[in-house]
Amino acid sequence: MGATAGAVWGRTEQQDFRSRVRGTLLGVAVGDALGAPVDALDLGGIREAYGAEGIVDPVPAFGRRGAVTHLTQLTLFSVDGLIRAQVRRDTGAWHPPTDLHRAYRRWIATQHDWGPDERREDDGWLAREEWLYARRNPPRPLLLGLGDDVMGTLDAPKNPGETGPEAAGRSAPFGLLVGWEPQLVLQLAVECAAQTHGHPVSCLAAGGYAVVVHALACGESLDAAVQRALALLAARPGHEPVSDALQRSLGAVRQGIPTPGRVQEILGTGAAGDVLGAAVYCALVAEDVRHGLRLAVNHGGPSAAVGALTGGLLGALHGETTLPPAWLAELEGRPTILQLADDFAMEMTQGPALHGPAGASPAWLARYPRA
Repeated sequence: MGATAGAVWGRTEQQDFRSRVRGTLLGVAVGDALGAPVDALDLGGIREAYGAEGIVDPVPAFGRRGAVTHLTQLTLFSVDGLIRAQVRRDTGAWHPPTDLHRAYRRWIATQHDWGPDERREDDGWLAREEWLYARRNPPRPLLLGLGDDVMGTLDAPKNPGETGPEAAGRSAPFGLLVGWEPQLVLQLAVECAAQTHGHPVSCLAAGGYAVVVHALACGESLDAAVQRALALLAARPGHEPVSDALQRSLGAVRQGIPTPGRVQEILGTGAAGDVLGAAVYCALVAEDVRHGLRLAVNHGGPSAAVGALTGGLLGALHGETTLPPAWLAELEGRPTILQLADDFAMEMTQGPALHGPAGASPAWLARYPRA
């Protein structure tokens, strides 16, 4: 699999990449937090609770404004796993799906432990962040898929009948591997999706989303990014539901003023491909980040998932400075998200200097152990 070459990064390119990484991870979290309070409501219920326009700014969920769900939690552990994979590559142990599975197993520990276990020296810093130990309604397939040491694979996937969007919801970080070829980004996201959601619709939605984020992080337009994803998906068996949803999202853009009803039409039954299509639509028609995210959460479908995917797209497209400052100010875990984003950007651009054969940073290896 591919890897970045730090020597080709100039200062301007590094700054732009860091902004897109921050934008992607913060965007996922902001969209997730905006949708979390209304995730179980239909549009009528949302309007009854919050007025005719529905959710327009963050409101409390889980006892506070800006609270995130398992979608953000697992997205952060995806980043952690990807950094650990890069670090472990220097040892000759190069199998990123295994490193992601280990990261997701560190997440599952947060769902049944009271707090960090200092005896687990190889956990790294992210698993010691106490705020991540809040249980935020993780769906059963996540708990079952990661509930033992056996890693789901494409040949033997976990939960092969599950078509939900949770695997796609944690897959934005794969798209930030900008030194990788798009088809390898797709493959890694698909393989890691099979660890909890083995149905082709879930796996290919995760892969398609990662490819779109990848193209955006490389500076392409959203329309071009979707076309790239469609081209790569076309070669995969069982791609039709995901590809059809993306095509519907492109067609819906030409149908006039965006409405919750149009988002609901794209969402259909709420399978992973439809959720991806709805997120792409919301990002395509967004006048700005606020408008896109409000559209992404005010409907009768999985508001947190559509919000998270839409936020990741808009953040990767525009960078962190376009995200609403007032929303970020109340975002749960913001310092952790920023630190992890900056660590990822540093790993992608300067990795060999941090842990390469010519020398290693003890502090970096303490944060991201090779074990």
